[in-house]
Amino acid sequence: MNSSARARTRRPAGGPAAGPGAGRPDGVHGRFRDRLKGRPGEVLRRRRVREALADLALFLFMAYPLPFLTDVPVWLRVVAAPLLAAAAAMSRRAPLAAATVPAALGLTATPELFTSTFAPSLVALSFLLGRRTQEVRPSLIAAGLLCAAGLVLALTLPGADLWAWFTLVSTVLFAAVLPWLLGRFRRQQYELHSAGWELAARMEREQQLVAERTRLRERSRIAGDMHDSLGHDLSLIAVRAAALQVSPGVDADASASAAELRQAAADATERLRQIIGLLRQDTTELHQEPPTVSETVPDLVARTAASGVDITLRRHTAQEATEEEAAGEAGGGKAGEGAESDPSRLPPLVDRALHRVVQEAITNATKHAPGSAITVELRQRSTAVDVTVRNGPVSEAAPAGAGADTGADAGQPGPGGGSGTGLISLDERVRQAGGTFRAHPTDDGFEVTAHLPLTAEPIPPAAPEGGAGISRSREELAQARQRVRRGMVNALWIPVAATAALAVLMYGFQLYTSHQSVLPQRTFDDLRTGDAETAVTPRLPSYEFDEESRPYGAPPDPPHTDECRFYRTATFDNSPLYRLCFANGRLSHKDRVTNERDDG
Repeated sequence: MNSSARARTRRPAGGPAAGPGAGRPDGVHGRFRDRLKGRPGEVLRRRRVREALADLALFLFMAYPLPFLTDVPVWLRVVAAPLLAAAAAMSRRAPLAAATVPAALGLTATPELFTSTFAPSLVALSFLLGRRTQEVRPSLIAAGLLCAAGLVLALTLPGADLWAWFTLVSTVLFAAVLPWLLGRFRRQQYELHSAGWELAARMEREQQLVAERTRLRERSRIAGDMHDSLGHDLSLIAVRAAALQVSPGVDADASASAAELRQAAADATERLRQIIGLLRQDTTELHQEPPTVSETVPDLVARTAASGVDITLRRHTAQEATEEEAAGEAGGGKAGEGAESDPSRLPPLVDRALHRVVQEAITNATKHAPGSAITVELRQRSTAVDVTVRNGPVSEAAPAGAGADTGADAGQPGPGGGSGTGLISLDERVRQAGGTFRAHPTDDGFEVTAHLPLTAEPIPPAAPEGGAGISRSREELAQARQRVRRGMVNALWIPVAATAALAVLMYGFQLYTSHQSVLPQRTFDDLRTGDAETAVTPRLPSYEFDEESRPYGAPPDPPHTDECRFYRTATFDNSPLYRLCFANGRLSHKDRVTNERDDG
């Protein structure tokens, strides 16, 4: 069995590999990591070999025109070979410096920059510059400096003009800027690809974190249930032991045993509180429908009263609550008094919250104010349920030191008596049910009140922290996609806009040179054959018709002339031309010629 088969065998069913985006990171890349694990030197060596071979191929591509093309001098081709080799070698560490090598060689060969020998090198290294660099400004500054250097050469070198600079700008645009944009587009595509796989891996990690947080929330819920049930029962045991301790007719040994039982129950309650504090986690509860409570509030009160606690339940139906609000009267009675029938079935969330509020309030009262009278007042309306649990001060008949371990004073939960997580938990549970909760001391004891609407929807819990990570990953992926789209648009509109601007500039310059190459007829008539060239030249226009080619339809130059110059008679291209020929430093001929293309 090969390594990939072993990897598939070890992966549990339904594990991370089954999640979205998990196939490639844990499949292909995982197999390579397993094969090369423990061999970082071999990985580095293979990478260096691949890079060296790629650089060699790049040098061969750039050096291929040197022995075959002859548009540049031989000495420049000889010098270019080692320079191109150096450019290929530093194209990874310093791609901008590498791209300047063919540009400098082309500018040395001609002020127009374009040469068949060095143009392929400029294209290749410009593409790699965009592919391997993140910063944009240095590349644009280099392109601007190259155009500025070409303009200086066009204005200073003999035989060069602005048309050579226009050719240089066109070469920079199509042989440098356009490949650079394509390289940046390819880089952004790679970043988008990497961001996609990173998002898949991060989502997989987030799924694992969500599962872990679910286990922590379940553990916190179990801890809360343990605190609610065991803590309440231990409190009742302590109350019964205290009642047995002060009961008449009990001898000293039985009273001491009851005191020890009460103290053991109190110590067990404290240890339970400490253990629950360790198990509780600072997590939000799962947004799920709570289970229905089997024990009702009257049953809870009755069970507590059977343990010897002085507790009273006052329950008001919707009609009684309305009458009391109108008349301002207060009803009373012992446990179950005024309850002719059970209240209508409450929603599960409200039923659970109501039971928890009463249970926790009774537990706190028996713990912090043992022997005090407890009153549970329950009002049920058609739209809401209100519950109030009050307890008075500590009874004088309570055993000595019954509340000493709690640090309570006057029947109020003091700072030394508990961690306060019980009331915080009640407040959160009531809030989740859409109600309000309040716990505060009174003049002679403590009071807990809760208002629970019957029709309110539970407040949705806060989003887990894992969702924020996934949102950030998706935002990064969206930004990578936006960069790719922007790069593609830039690769299209920048060359088009630059070409249009260059065309407008060239057309404007052509109009300017056409106007500046017109020789006025009066000046032409004033010129005499035999005038010195030094006297004639200052009177001529700044530009000639065409300094590089003869006009169409122009007759051959007269014999024994050194130079003939052509000037326009008007701005239009098809206008006749004036021809001035010089021999031995003097004007030897002047005539008027046509400027018509001979297509025959």
